[in-house]
This record gives sequence, structure tokens and C-alpha cells, in this order.
Amino acid sequence: MRILITGAAGFIGSNLVKAVYKRYDNPEVVGIDNMNDYYDVRLKEERLKELEQYPNFNLIRGNIADKALIDKIFADFKPQVVVNLAAQAGVRYSITNPGAYIEANLIGFYNILEACRHSYSQYEGGVEHLVYASSSSVYGSNKKIPYSTDDKVDNPVSLYAATKKSNELMAHAYSKLYNIPSTGLRFFTVYGPAGRPDMAYFGFTNKLVKGEKIQIFNFGNCKRDFTYVDDIVEGVIRVMQKAPAKQVGEDGLPIPPYAVYNIGNNQPENLLDFVTILQEELLRAGVLPQDYDFEAHKELVPMQPGDVPVTYADTTALERDFGFKPSTSLRQGLRAFAEWYKEYYK
Repeated sequence: MRILITGAAGFIGSNLVKAVYKRYDNPEVVGIDNMNDYYDVRLKEERLKELEQYPNFNLIRGNIADKALIDKIFADFKPQVVVNLAAQAGVRYSITNPGAYIEANLIGFYNILEACRHSYSQYEGGVEHLVYASSSSVYGSNKKIPYSTDDKVDNPVSLYAATKKSNELMAHAYSKLYNIPSTGLRFFTVYGPAGRPDMAYFGFTNKLVKGEKIQIFNFGNCKRDFTYVDDIVEGVIRVMQKAPAKQVGEDGLPIPPYAVYNIGNNQPENLLDFVTILQEELLRAGVLPQDYDFEAHKELVPMQPGDVPVTYADTTALERDFGFKPSTSLRQGLRAFAEWYKEYYK
């Protein structure tokens, strides 16, 4: 199986590469990553070091917004499955740096779709399945919970969310027009070891270690459906192996082989409870001293622009179609993170 994974040095991407080599017999994997400095590049380099153990893994340092590069990768490698995880992430960053989101999330994804479209005339079989990362942010401030993929999602509250919704619309159009089997995955608040330092659990830890105050938004009245990275990756692996079926409608045109799923823990956690568990696990792992004064380092602040009060995934469809539901508890996941952090920053 020839698999192309974009964003392969990223948090989810690097974990997916490892999982692919565990689960597939002799896969050939090409990764692409632009290694940008949105967060500490050393973390990305560290993840790549772990991937060196796989002799037929090949990483290309480049940008998915570079159409000539993407076309060349498809012509040379002829991927059968494409997993698009490359994106400019982060809700708050999209408020001050919109251009980065247009380039990576719209132009980059368009280049991937175009390459998939032309694959059918370029090599036998072409792309059998395009799997791409969407986001729980597409739900905006949806009042109905849990969030279901049947809900209307036309009111994004950030440009990041708007680009992810756009990805789903673009994929649908390409599935309909060119019969490209595609599946979008709405990830819910992914966390775990060697994750993204801009995410709360990692950012809070960095601040507490430096003796700085952490800001808890919406005065702590936020709930997040924290989803452990291994659960996300397990969901992606299962979805990769089962593309939506190609069918012809009564009009003689393709019924779009298109699907969208939520991948979340189906269990929102209150932000203050999350902070308490994080504190306990940081003490247990020895990241912070036993007498650390947490109360002196906490500040409750109002909601931030682009934020939503709650995220909560309805994972019924994922369970029905793939027999899988994320199940790692927040304590288990934060314990793994705290132990990794202690080791990595010693």
C-alpha cells in the first residue's frame, strides 16, 4: 500500500506514520511537511527522529501550497491512499494571521484535490481514498449538544473554522464531479505526549514550570471533549481502510462517495476539572514540586474571540460504521503527557 501523509512531522501526522507501520504489511509511506515555526521546530525534528526507524518512510520538506511539488509527488509516488493532515492550526492565531490559513488550508487542500482528480488518468487505480482532517470548530457555537455530523454548520466563529468547513465543501464537490472517495474527520481537542505547545495542557504546563500565571477562559465555565492522540490515530487508521463506495445515481452521475465523521471522546470535561487533573499528574510525574502553590498561579478571565463554551462529539456514526469509539480517560492521557514532559525537558 502506498500512502501519502501530509503534515507528517505534526502531532497527529507523526503518530499516524508510526501506526501505519504497525498495522500494514510493508507499507510505503511518503510524508510531506513544511516544518514551519508556528511552534518549536525542535519538537517536529524530535518526532521525525523517531520515524527514522522505518527504512521505507520518506519525508519531503515542502509546502502543500506548492502545486508543482504536489503534482511531482503524485506523479513519482502514485499514492493509493492520501491522508491530509497538513494545515495551519489554531483558532486564536487565525485572528491575527489569516493569510497562513488561506495558503495552507485552502490553496494547499485544493492542490491535493486536484492531484487526486488527475491521479485516475496518471496511474492505475489512482487515489482509492482521500482522508482529511476537519475540526470540531466547524460547529461554531452550536446550541444543540452533542454535536452531530447531521447538524447544520454554517456559522463559523473563526477563520480557522471557516477554512475547515470549506475543506468539507470542496471535498464534496470533487467527490461528486470526479468520483473521488473522500472522508473528512472532525477532530475534537486532541492532546497527548509531544503534542502542540499552543494547546492548553502543554501551554499551561510550560507556564507553571516557569512560575507564570495560567489564564482560564470564560472564568472556567468551558467544557472540552478532550481526545487522546492514540484514539484519534486509531480512528484515522480504521477510516483509511474503508473508503465510501462509488455508486451511480438515477441521473447517471456519481453519487458522491463522501463521508464526514466526528472523532471525539464523547465526554466533555469542565476546564477547571481538567486543570485539577493536570496539576495532580504534573506533581505525580515530578514536573512540579509537591508544595507548588497552584492557586497563586491561576487567573480566571473572560471568553476569548473565536472560542466556544463547549465541544461535545456525537460519535454514533463512527461506532456504527467502524466499531470504534475513543475511550482513553483524561487522567490516563494527561498522565502519559506529564511523564513524557518530565523525560523530554529534563
